Amino acid sequence: MARGEHGYDEDPKERVNRELIELLNEQGVTAKAYKVYRCWVSEFQALPDLDANANAVAIQHIKLENEGWERDQEVPEPTEPTFTNPA
Repeated sequence: MARGEHGYDEDPKERVNRELIELLNEQGVTAKAYKVYRCWVSEFQALPDLDANANAVAIQHIKLENEGWERDQEVPEPTEPTFTNPA
């Protein structure tokens, strides 16, 4: 069944909001992917309060709520480069 605009199936009986979360390796290649169903943002913090006198790291925070997820088996894990010891 084809995906319609906004990630919904075109059959109204099967309307499910599906999002895809991809995890990338250091080379920027998709290593794993997850299908998340009926997902929404419940918390978001763009940046914490910054203090010029503190030694802190700025980290963005997002919390997702969902009604189910599964690993996308169509995305294979990439092979890592191997090292051959020269003779």
